[in-house]
Amino acid sequence: MIKIVTVVGARPQFIKAAALSRAVRTLFSDQIEEILLHTGQHYDDNMSKVFFDELEIPTPDYNLNIGSASHARQTALMLQGIEDILLATKPDYLLVYGDTNSTLAGALAASKLNIPVIHIEAGLRSFNKSMPEEINRKACDHISTLLFSPTLTGIRNLAHEGIPTKKTAPFNPDNPGVFHCGDIMFDNLLHYSAIARQRTNILDSLNLTENEFLLCTIHRDSNTDSPTRLGQIMSAVCEIVENYSLKVVIPLHPRTSKILDRVLDTALFSRLLNNKNILLTPPASYFEMITLEKNAMMILTDSGGVQKEAYFFNKPVIVARTETEWVEIIDNGAGIVTDANKTAIVQAFNFFLENKPTLFPPIFGDGHAAEFICKIILENS
Repeated sequence: MIKIVTVVGARPQFIKAAALSRAVRTLFSDQIEEILLHTGQHYDDNMSKVFFDELEIPTPDYNLNIGSASHARQTALMLQGIEDILLATKPDYLLVYGDTNSTLAGALAASKLNIPVIHIEAGLRSFNKSMPEEINRKACDHISTLLFSPTLTGIRNLAHEGIPTKKTAPFNPDNPGVFHCGDIMFDNLLHYSAIARQRTNILDSLNLTENEFLLCTIHRDSNTDSPTRLGQIMSAVCEIVENYSLKVVIPLHPRTSKILDRVLDTALFSRLLNNKNILLTPPASYFEMITLEKNAMMILTDSGGVQKEAYFFNKPVIVARTETEWVEIIDNGAGIVTDANKTAIVQAFNFFLENKPTLFPPIFGDGHAAEFICKIILENS
């Protein structure tokens, strides 16, 4: 029996963990024991508990309840808590997802104890080291033993950084195993999209009509904490609503909700708040979110996960960042990177309004990434 400690802490990781935990429970329960460790990085019920409930993720075996803090303090507290649990449980592997502080802390704690690290979503790069996520993902990749990339671009990125991608077992951090597995979030979308609409009434409660509203999600601190950047994005939203008389749904990240009135100037905040077609809502659950994505005409976001989910549902996406890790979406003409620029956002919206993309090749795998990952782990244990 292989023992794996899985570290999660943020909304996207809960979604990814659901797919792998489901594969372990249904297909590999006699071969893999998974211990789930929640750092508490996302602690609000709307950002954490609701995902465990909806996605039927097992209750975490451990919860560090770290909460919000500076990057350094949050990571340090996680390191200490994770190390204690690893010493107590003595796993064969530690598994992490993505690029959060929880990812970095888990990988560092394990590597210091010579516990092999498994990194799911390896190889993604924004090529922007001012992003904390870029530092986290690069550091994690370079100390991992098994690296699972959702795309071929990710494999190439690892090779360009000197990480050997064609090594043979036995694997270790100096001789890592690199595998193209497809996207684990696609597994979940296929599993849950059919039942999501029956599990939520969000379209009815917000009085939304299919393909007649824009979905907007903004959560990165580079956008939310900057009066100029957030102002540009929200000005674009207001202009689109006013010019086209359509609805925009904005599920507010808790951080954004708390600072919105302080970051935006008074006139723009009033304009945003008093337009009946701009729907500022609490954070959406997973079922609510994929229902909104599936039925939106278009999506404006700074989230990596939402970019992918837009692609899964064949929806054009406007990326309010300077770059994206998911370059395949842009290369296929399904997305446009606009930065936090009002003019560029409105132009992208107008372009997709007239030129809706029709080609969405299966660049994210076949929906069986979790099963593939489990098999590779077992084959190399």
